[in-house]
Amino acid sequence: MFFASIRREKNDRFEYFFCQYGFSSYLCKLNRSVKMGQIDDRKIHLSGLKSGVYTYRMQLDDAVLEGFKNEEIKGGKVDFDIKMEKNERVTMLTIAFNGEVRTECDRCLGEMMVAVSGDEVLNIRFSDSETSDDEETVILPEGTAELDLTPWLYEYVAVRIPLQHSHPDGECDPEMTRYIADGEQEHADDYVDPRWEALKKLK
Repeated sequence: MFFASIRREKNDRFEYFFCQYGFSSYLCKLNRSVKMGQIDDRKIHLSGLKSGVYTYRMQLDDAVLEGFKNEEIKGGKVDFDIKMEKNERVTMLTIAFNGEVRTECDRCLGEMMVAVSGDEVLNIRFSDSETSDDEETVILPEGTAELDLTPWLYEYVAVRIPLQHSHPDGECDPEMTRYIADGEQEHADDYVDPRWEALKKLK
């Protein structure tokens, strides 16, 4: 699900990657001279880290969720607890998340909050030639300084939204509910059973 294919270009200060994450594409700009204190909230520093365990707290808020322009996710707040275990062969991220996203009710089209939570694993390996079709593994170019986790975190949230979601009974927008009911009644009044039409033709 989260296989990454990366095309790399670089200059003295930045590296640009055209990244394919699952079915989505992103243009990533990585600062080659970044220092730990300058890293954004959803980026992890990779180069120069010693083997060991590191922990992070991250969040996707309204500004981030709205920025993806996904009609299903209109905002919300989701918190992430991330444990990174780094060794010489692979860096493994264990990701737990919990929160709510704002979406549309299937019945009345009004906004509603949907709870989302889950646990995911992401393995990071480095290679300029190797590829992988393992959905839990991303292959980054050798020397990558940092990784922005935002696309992965967003996808983890998106796939946890139920296929069907609606307000509890009695909480839908009453005006929209009446409008939908009127439309359904009008359609029912215009409906003619095709069996009766067939019988009329026999007369």
